[in-house]
Amino acid sequence: MTATTSFHAAVAATVLLLPPYAWLRRGRPYGIFALVILLISLPGAVVLHAQLTAWASPPVAQALTLLFAWGMIGAGVHLAALVTPRLRSAPFRLGMSVPGMTFIATGALGGLWLLALAPVRGAFALAGWTPGSFFGWLDLVPIALGLVSIATSARLVEETVRVRFGDEEPEVVTRLPVERFRGRRVAPEPQGPVLRIVQIADPHLGPWQPRALLERRLARLVEDPPDLVLLTGDFLTMEGSGSRGALAAALRPLGPLSGRTFAVFGNHDHEAADEVAHALAENGIRLLIDAEAVATTPVGPVQIVGADWVGRERREHIRALLARHPRRAGHLRLLLLHDPSVFRHVPPGDVDLTLSGHTHGGQLGLVSLGLTWTVLSRTAWPDHGFFGLGASRLYVHRGTGFYGFPLRIGVPGEASRLEVVLDPQPARQ
Repeated sequence: MTATTSFHAAVAATVLLLPPYAWLRRGRPYGIFALVILLISLPGAVVLHAQLTAWASPPVAQALTLLFAWGMIGAGVHLAALVTPRLRSAPFRLGMSVPGMTFIATGALGGLWLLALAPVRGAFALAGWTPGSFFGWLDLVPIALGLVSIATSARLVEETVRVRFGDEEPEVVTRLPVERFRGRRVAPEPQGPVLRIVQIADPHLGPWQPRALLERRLARLVEDPPDLVLLTGDFLTMEGSGSRGALAAALRPLGPLSGRTFAVFGNHDHEAADEVAHALAENGIRLLIDAEAVATTPVGPVQIVGADWVGRERREHIRALLARHPRRAGHLRLLLLHDPSVFRHVPPGDVDLTLSGHTHGGQLGLVSLGLTWTVLSRTAWPDHGFFGLGASRLYVHRGTGFYGFPLRIGVPGEASRLEVVLDPQPARQ
């Protein structure tokens, strides 16, 4: 049996056997999920493999086929293992989960890319032109994007982010300037009182961010203890939700900061609400489910309102919550809101600063090049950075992790320390 035949056999076996197995072992929803993932990724992967090996030299074609076969086997084993989701050992993650999820992501990207190239190929064929290896090189684009996505997804950008309220009061949600100090660059001391916040958004404990790695990252973030640590939801993946106690262990660096740590649920947290609530409580992190808290900080008292994630009637939900917990005189007023698209429903000026995540920064964009554009830039979701609506401000964190497949392209994760520069006068009334 040739390597190509083995690859095709692995594809056929996975498509035929995995969805029924997933359905029988874990139920209909997961069986359908597995089938959809395969249907999205495998056509592109199979065609991409055929295109690449057609123009490559025999040794290169053999190596590519072995690489594709490894990815296919990894994808099948990873999806099959999720019938009993839990965090796996490092050899399993590195040998199966990481290459498997990378294969799925590359196959999905490859399918889209090959569809985009189809009209160009057709035009060349109709014209009778033979472009040689031209399309062979273009077919490498999804592979290159897959490698870029792994590099971007696996790293976090450490930075100090400084925001100021200012006098602008835009009538619609508008991106505002923000200062970012990255790498070894030291930020000059700001003028005026400063509230120092560490926000933790979308850590997604799982194969790409196992317990020990998340624990190290959190420990580094709070080495210089901030005034507040605010967690804006989506703590787990499928694997993380099936590993009791793992999230509590990962959050241990926040334990000594009890009294200044507050959290809300994201959409994925409702899939394992008890596990997340237990992990937060074990580390002295106060969970705000449509509730408020008051924290004492060096810049004065801070009122923190935490909004639970809801899927329907979100405008009514957020307005009722804010009305139920009105502004406290002399307090800075913060809102923890997992999904930033809800910010447009916050009455202008009712909240000083909202902190959100959820978007993973837009996932696909030009942030790595120092630009703000992402695929979400023209949508209802503020994707990343600092925004204003009336006198209210919003900061959208790019996320500490991601869910499932490594599809951060040009939008790295964020490990930031937020400096909120306040007016010298007392907090807003």
